[in-house]
Amino acid sequence: MTKTYLKVLYLMSLYLLLSACGGGLSTHDRAPTYPRDVSNIPNAVPRDEPKSKYGNPAHYDVLGKRYYTLNSSRGYHEKGVASWYGKKFHGRRTSSGETYDMYAMTAAHKTLPLPTYVEVTNLANGRKVIVKVNDRGPFHDNRLIDLSYAAAKKLDIVSKGTGTVEIRAITKNDHYTSSSTSVSNTAYVGLYLQVGAFSTPNLAEQLKEKLQQKIGDTILIVPLNKPDGNLYRVRVGPLSNVEYGDALARQLVDLGFYDAHIVVE
Repeated sequence: MTKTYLKVLYLMSLYLLLSACGGGLSTHDRAPTYPRDVSNIPNAVPRDEPKSKYGNPAHYDVLGKRYYTLNSSRGYHEKGVASWYGKKFHGRRTSSGETYDMYAMTAAHKTLPLPTYVEVTNLANGRKVIVKVNDRGPFHDNRLIDLSYAAAKKLDIVSKGTGTVEIRAITKNDHYTSSSTSVSNTAYVGLYLQVGAFSTPNLAEQLKEKLQQKIGDTILIVPLNKPDGNLYRVRVGPLSNVEYGDALARQLVDLGFYDAHIVVE
């Protein structure tokens, strides 16, 4: 394989990553002008597929941040904030090389291998969908996954723009619900801004005191018991909504606190 070919392949991969959903690279996305009924669009069906040739670099850089692609999605399970992308990117190539269809059950994620199938649950209403992760993003801070318009519509987050979700990676052999589920009982969802995490309570207390001098919000120290030692997480909240969390995170950056990010529990 020649150096010229490798360079072309690298530049192509980089282009695909940056021309994908973006998830915050642009704020001018929108829903379709004349939206179709998405209620009968079936979930994605997990199946065995080879990894994308273009969408799985060991690492890549966007907006000054480096992201490392996971070798495997097995056991992946996380809560966070979902956003969605629609008409602006409809018909464009995704990071995997597939064409983005806002009416397909797909999604973008920063680090999961492409493709990966995930079950996404809206923690506010219990609705679940299965999507195929075939794109990179969202590159907006405090966002975990970017859903296609159809997937977001089924979860009822299109009008709000974001939603608190739980996602877990699945394979064709895992137990999952093949059809989109309706509203079910939900548990309380806590939204917090985590500003730091320390191995000793003293350091956590120091950060808490500094924050209390700058903002009037409630600040908590939340211990996490781990086999290799406790972790003391400094959090602001609970927050009223994602938008306030975004605004507070920007405020904290201006005050010199650069590691704040939204967590969902």
